[in-house]
Amino acid sequence: MENEAAQQPQSPAASPVMSRRAREANPFRAMVFGEQADKMLAQGISVIKLSLGEPDFGAPPAVRDAMREQYDGRALPYTAAMGLPELRQAIADFYHERHDLDIDPKRICVTAGGSAALLLATALTVDPGDDVIVADPSYPCNRELVRSFEGQVIDVPTSAATRFHLTADLCSQYWTSKTKAVMITSPSNPTGTTIDFTVLDEVCKLAASRGAWRIVDETYLDLADREPDGTEVKSVLACDPGAIVCNSFSKFFGMTGWRLGWAILPDDPTVLEAVDDLATNYYLCAHTPTQHAALACFMPESLAECEARRQELLARRRIVIDGLKRIGLPVEVEPNGAFYAYFNISRTGLDAWTFCERVLDEAHVALTPGRDFGAATADTHVRLSYAASREALTEGLERLGTFVESL
Repeated sequence: MENEAAQQPQSPAASPVMSRRAREANPFRAMVFGEQADKMLAQGISVIKLSLGEPDFGAPPAVRDAMREQYDGRALPYTAAMGLPELRQAIADFYHERHDLDIDPKRICVTAGGSAALLLATALTVDPGDDVIVADPSYPCNRELVRSFEGQVIDVPTSAATRFHLTADLCSQYWTSKTKAVMITSPSNPTGTTIDFTVLDEVCKLAASRGAWRIVDETYLDLADREPDGTEVKSVLACDPGAIVCNSFSKFFGMTGWRLGWAILPDDPTVLEAVDDLATNYYLCAHTPTQHAALACFMPESLAECEARRQELLARRRIVIDGLKRIGLPVEVEPNGAFYAYFNISRTGLDAWTFCERVLDEAHVALTPGRDFGAATADTHVRLSYAASREALTEGLERLGTFVESL
């Protein structure tokens, strides 16, 4: 009888159901357009990729040399979840020398990329049903992180009048009884603009007075233009030591694929212990050899190399701003931080998604539509990354101009 039962046709097993967060997660469309461009390149099509925020410089030479040394057969054990002590100290020293801030290294958590810093910040602060205020437009992954923890994203439409950043007045208008945190990215992705420091201070004071967390992504901070008095753009920690700062080795140090970042946390033992526990459970520690190699980022020659690259980006920005102006695609607020130009394509008669699809198909230039960054500018704006070479930017703008003329 057992054999007969075994031979009976079996009903197909029901497929397991993915979690709601997996089913509802939105794609990062910059990556989608980048992947399509890569497929075209593989087919032998000449494509200019201006869609991704990836500097073409690579890591500083001293960092590359330091990484090679790590693979000489030595043991590469886990570090502490909060990171290699020497690297945490080096980051603290960097803030002291560059931003005139004294930060206890115990407040620094080295993370598996800047994205992991944002993940830890969100896990630390957001419970189901909490509201989190973000600017619209802004970096799309922040929204997905909030939703992953069953929080509610409160998108606040911004405009050129506020440099596409939040203000205290805007936050007050959109504040709810469930607001738990305000997330700010400055310099901004996608607009490349910094928030005025006085405005940042006002937003942080408002949020703190109402018992909300301040999460500030400063990934592009050290690429920002200097202030008129010649000083560096200030970190939020200069006005709000209780803010959570997220940062990365990807942009200023050109280490996108190395996946290393850091978070600076409030000087609260309970918070530090919680983040240590979260980091341990999420990824144990950041990649050990990369942590060791990253120490070379703070050598004088590496910092000088990164500063020279920042100056190169200024020249590239000029090519882009002038080129878009000639084409008739205005940049309403000139970027002064991150290497992005966010331009209005309304006059073309196309929505941003169609514009980017056609530019890729017809002109072979990869851009990113505003739909990635929120509803306010979803159909009207497109992001161009000027992290590419001068030659690529010049050729890409020429192709873009020809395309616009053909409409």
